Amino acid sequence: MLVKTYGGAVLGVNAQLITIEVAVGGRANWSMVGLPDNAVKEGWHRIDAAFRYNDLKMPRKGILVNLAPADVRKEGSAFDLPISVAILAASGQINEEDLGDYFIMGELSLDGELRPIKGALPMAILARELGYKGFILPKENAKEAAIVNDLQVFGAESIIDVKNHFLGEPMPETKVNTRQLFYEQLDDYAVDFADVKGQQFIKRALEIAAAGGHNVILIGPPGAGKTMLAKRLPTILPPLTLHESLDTTKIHSVAGLLDGNSTLITKRPFRNPHHTVSDVALVGGGIHPQPGEISLAHNGVLFLDELPEFKRTVLEVLRQPLEARNITISRARFSVEYPSSFMLVASMNPCPCGYYNHPEKDCVCAPGAVQKYLNKISGPLMDRIDLHVEVTPVKLDQLMEFQQESESSAEIRERVVTARERQQSRFDENSGIYANAQMPSNMVKQLCQLDKAGQLLLKNAMEMLNLSARAYDRILKVSRTIADLAGEEQITIEHLAEAIQFRSLDRDSWGAG
Repeated sequence: MLVKTYGGAVLGVNAQLITIEVAVGGRANWSMVGLPDNAVKEGWHRIDAAFRYNDLKMPRKGILVNLAPADVRKEGSAFDLPISVAILAASGQINEEDLGDYFIMGELSLDGELRPIKGALPMAILARELGYKGFILPKENAKEAAIVNDLQVFGAESIIDVKNHFLGEPMPETKVNTRQLFYEQLDDYAVDFADVKGQQFIKRALEIAAAGGHNVILIGPPGAGKTMLAKRLPTILPPLTLHESLDTTKIHSVAGLLDGNSTLITKRPFRNPHHTVSDVALVGGGIHPQPGEISLAHNGVLFLDELPEFKRTVLEVLRQPLEARNITISRARFSVEYPSSFMLVASMNPCPCGYYNHPEKDCVCAPGAVQKYLNKISGPLMDRIDLHVEVTPVKLDQLMEFQQESESSAEIRERVVTARERQQSRFDENSGIYANAQMPSNMVKQLCQLDKAGQLLLKNAMEMLNLSARAYDRILKVSRTIADLAGEEQITIEHLAEAIQFRSLDRDSWGAG
């Protein structure tokens, strides 16, 4: 007897339909075809043990399983449940008629309990697109899949629950009001800019970065507060839209980072990989392709602490996704694409000892060591960082003077959101550009025009400060963002002057002393 059930395989951040065909009566005791990997093949032992433990009948005749399409490699253990259901139907233990209405995925434990799977959300999206009535999967993934509207989601605790469902004892449907859930989420960040004493210049720089979506690097001695300030950047970014929230949740679903109580990710991600991270861990890929840190930071912040300590090869792979805002992983037999639209925030010491330009401590590095340390970061990568911010430590007596709380993240975010709204009204909805940092050169010429005074100021700054040519467009983009924060249509010399001071690492004299 031949029975078909339906499931999905995740490729990149999307799912592909997989038809599970089970034929009972073949010559071999057990055989599986259709490019299954070892985890799929080992499912036979889990299925056999689960059937024995729950007194389910395993056909004595041979069983042949085909996973179609046969030219797509199947990975993971989530095919245990659809294969088991097909065996139950082929052996007459459940009704076959309703199987075609359901998407079925889940991993079995040896006692028949169901364990969570990766990629439940993209599978649920696929199931709805293909017109399936419902999706049966482990209970821990039910809320995640129920985000998708117009699809019945049934969370099962064991294979017996699934068997009874097809015998007329339906499981309760898991329902989630996606929009209500999204808008009810509270702003519950554990950190806030109100906790930061002093550092007004740095907070201003991060506000500009958030308003324009600019990449930023913080340069300062140990203990100056670089990491503390960077961790608070997501609190002043505009709230995620529902579309951004779904995209972000889908990536984390594929990576298996959602727990049983997770539904939507409503806060912008903040990823902080260690400097020993590998190329694959950062950009994604591997034998079994998985999203990397840059994709997990999609719609959020990627923070690279101690930037020069990262391997140069790791840093160089950032160049393409910073521009394209996605990463394509190509191998001999497959190619997957992951989104990676993130803000890069980096921090570094100014020199190996950490005290170059320190107001109180002397730098003990050898001559030329500062430039050598800075040169660990390539010019093309530095070219993609808009704001260079020098961080100096706050003195103890200054810390004790600050009795009143600083401006809160909510107050700063209000200005950032207003500036982003101005930018969005300026850009075409179909352009894919939502912040000033994403403007191409032709758009910069059109939207960042300077009057004669501004042109003269920029020319003098380029010459007197020995700024590199690559700083030109960056200064104009940052000036445009500063003007948006001020609510002004025209870039003035005040906006331009403030933007120029954020190009310190472009100066030929920086680190030469």
